[in-house]
Amino acid sequence: MLFNSFEFAVFFPLVAAAYFLLPHRWRWLLLLGASYWFYMAWKAEYAVLLVISTLVDFTAARGIAKASTPVGRKRWLLLSVITNLGILVGFKYFNFLNGTLRDLFGAGWPIADLDVLLPMGISFYTFQTLSYTIDVYRRQLEPTRDLGRFALYVTFFPQLVAGPIERAPALLPQFFREVRFDAARVTRGLKQMLWGFFKKLVIADRVAPIVDQVYNHPADHDGITVIFATALFALQIYCDFSGYSDIAIGAARVLGFDLMENFRTPYRSASIREFWSRWHISLSTWFRDYLYIPLGGNRVLKWRWYFNLFVVFLISGLWHGANWTFVLWGALHGAYLVLALVFAPFWRQAERKLGVHRIPRTWRFLNVLVTGLLVLFSWMLFRANDIGDIG
Repeated sequence: MLFNSFEFAVFFPLVAAAYFLLPHRWRWLLLLGASYWFYMAWKAEYAVLLVISTLVDFTAARGIAKASTPVGRKRWLLLSVITNLGILVGFKYFNFLNGTLRDLFGAGWPIADLDVLLPMGISFYTFQTLSYTIDVYRRQLEPTRDLGRFALYVTFFPQLVAGPIERAPALLPQFFREVRFDAARVTRGLKQMLWGFFKKLVIADRVAPIVDQVYNHPADHDGITVIFATALFALQIYCDFSGYSDIAIGAARVLGFDLMENFRTPYRSASIREFWSRWHISLSTWFRDYLYIPLGGNRVLKWRWYFNLFVVFLISGLWHGANWTFVLWGALHGAYLVLALVFAPFWRQAERKLGVHRIPRTWRFLNVLVTGLLVLFSWMLFRANDIGDIG
């Protein structure tokens, strides 16, 4: 079920009304059933993947907590990692990797592509459940004994298919507390949902056909037209992604739950680093906490620090889609950040000589402009249909 569908327009008011009419002890069960209904309205058989992730991560977390040796704890963690990444790679990346190998080895490559649909929300809920198990492994979280509410944490319909990617310490305890009807809170939630629908339906969906017309046949258009279409795509993707997040956050707020802010006016950023602190925040912080820091972060030699950054953004690009264009997009942002670090001392020295502290607003405006142009260029890679369209 999609947010921008007639089914959701009927589904959500009915669920919200039933939720507040039911006694507290039954509400989690209603939300769990509604979440599975929401997902199964798209393709019922793929709900088994949610069940697998739920059972494996619930069991793995309990196993980690009970294990008496470091080796035992690692084995339970590996069960979670292999299961979740196996599901993600199998459904999202198998054909991409298989096609790449077929291109390398020629028509004689013996393995055929899988005839499967990409499960809705798979990139989001696998990361969400992985974060739970890793937090338990790090002793940052006690595993829950409540399988039902953990299943709700995995499948909570407002953020199941498009985020934000929530952490268990923030969301899971909310399913245990009693929520009272609050008219002001419901009103704020509905307003945020309406704002999200406006961004998605009125802006993103109206701009998309113009962008598609250019990017589906880029060779037929001159450079100015492609740049204009890319600027429209920058607007489209922001309104699409942040619109879905607003709907999710607003819907959760109506029901009495708080989800994290996911977009914070990213196009006002004065650097690429600032852009990533404002864009898809739940994903950026996930990669920071579960990949960048474990790789060593910035607590290593400089070359290794730069390598860590680049790898994280390379994988972040691949997370967005199984296409080399996304990999290049991630690599470009990684290169932006590495180059910014390399030249930072020279840049600070130049700023002192120029006396930019006397014109802070003008200087920030210029930095926002340059950052915007760099991001705009990267969106060309992101939107291109394949590598052949680039250039």
